Amino acid sequence: MLKIALLSTGEEVLHGDIVDTNAAWLSQQMFEQGFSICKRSTVGDEIGSLTEELVMLSFNSDIVIVNGGLGPTSDDLSTEAAGRASEQPLVLFDEWFEHMKAFFQKRGKEMPECNRKQAMLPKGAAIIHNPIGTACGFKLQLNDCIFYFTPGVPKEFKLMVTEQIIPDLRRNYPDVTGLECSKLYTFGTSESALSEKLDKVQLPDGYTIGYRCYLPFIEVKLFGPKNQLQVRLKVLDILLSLINQHVVSIDETMQERVAHLIEDKGYSISTAEQSTYGMLSQWLHTFPKAANYCGHGWILGDSVNVGDELTDSLASALALAAATRDKCSTDIAIVTGKVSEIAFSVVIAVPEGEWGQTVTFKGEYAQEDRSTLITTLAADMIRRYLTSQVMFPEYGVFTRNKEIFIPRTMIAD
Repeated sequence: MLKIALLSTGEEVLHGDIVDTNAAWLSQQMFEQGFSICKRSTVGDEIGSLTEELVMLSFNSDIVIVNGGLGPTSDDLSTEAAGRASEQPLVLFDEWFEHMKAFFQKRGKEMPECNRKQAMLPKGAAIIHNPIGTACGFKLQLNDCIFYFTPGVPKEFKLMVTEQIIPDLRRNYPDVTGLECSKLYTFGTSESALSEKLDKVQLPDGYTIGYRCYLPFIEVKLFGPKNQLQVRLKVLDILLSLINQHVVSIDETMQERVAHLIEDKGYSISTAEQSTYGMLSQWLHTFPKAANYCGHGWILGDSVNVGDELTDSLASALALAAATRDKCSTDIAIVTGKVSEIAFSVVIAVPEGEWGQTVTFKGEYAQEDRSTLITTLAADMIRRYLTSQVMFPEYGVFTRNKEIFIPRTMIAD
């Protein structure tokens, strides 16, 4: 198995001033191509530390992709470190020097002297062309390891990776096939509950299950060899049969799944939000084609009282859902009621009638996290209605206090 490492450079990355989106993007791209990253490290702008890390990686890796440090300023040290680590002098690459001069001339500018540094590469290096910038990427062998040096500017970096580095890896390692990953997005359960059901499954050789937790979802990831579609589908069917009540989408986000359902059904949707502060409306408008059906609604503050004469929050939410659907003349209305202490109500009004539930949080959450969970619960009610699923499943993160379905025939016009 190829050992591939990624080295990110720069004080701003090391100290968290910026998020290392390049590393996350590269890991995903490499995995999809079968070249999985097995190590990621970060070093600041210090020549000794950077040189030492290059040498250490060369002893423990087959391939290293170095990101950042190819600019013209004094803190861009990757090229100098590469020269030190490989014990090769930096020499002027005339080809790149002329490219840079043309780059500036095309823009009506004179090339600053400091940019000359970007054409000074270790002797024996091979240029990785940068068609949209002045930072010259290069390929260099150190010990038995191949290094690819790339600029930190995301647009330049991604272009080099997709057009030059991955094709180069494909040419040199044609037999690498790697793994594929299928994802089951779940909501309303816990990692331990999922693990208890799924870890007992006898998986075929080469298949493994992984988990990724982030509010409000838990992804169940099935890893397996590429080009085994039928086997993968059979395994997914087994997994789905065990956790189906909590699976909200497969190989696409829940937002994408709900958007596709809205577009396919063509039902108009209106919203009235008190506990989600517009998050639900924003959620439904993420995808333009689905947003065409979600153009009506209100965002109501906590100080607004709806149905003062009614006895509980669920009755108030039911009244608000009926009024929203009527006033907006939509097929569906979805309402998120106020949070009272840790309880709230969510109601969906549809042509067949109205479903409503009052639930409480099982844990303590900040307001934003509460809104995220309530938004997802409301969206799940839309998803369940559009797919004719049971409306009130058991949720591990909520306790349901009340639930009701009122058929349209029982609702006064």
